[in-house]
Amino acid sequence: MDGKSIKLYKVAHSRAGDKGNTSNLSLIPYNESDYEWIGQEITAKRVKEHLQDIFDGNVIRYDLPSIKSYNFVCKNSLLGGVTTSLALDTHGKSLSSALLEMEISLPS
Repeated sequence: MDGKSIKLYKVAHSRAGDKGNTSNLSLIPYNESDYEWIGQEITAKRVKEHLQDIFDGNVIRYDLPSIKSYNFVCKNSLLGGVTTSLALDTHGKSLSSALLEMEISLPS
């Protein structure tokens, strides 16, 4: 890192869930005051680019301002889903950790 960016895990945490072949990733800032800044940095496009080696489906971001968090729905992300996938992580739980490895620019 160049000192002007940090890993996302330093300012937020995440959980993953699954439904069929779709993964659901929450992104929750540790400090509510970071909600807007993180929202400007972490777009659906950036999440899709960051996780492109893991899956190639569409990503939709839902903003949840009342609870200062974001929800990313990642389509076609579980190699067919829990009951049909031969992947080691059929539930996609590691996707939340992969998301938190993204670098985020510090606010100016």
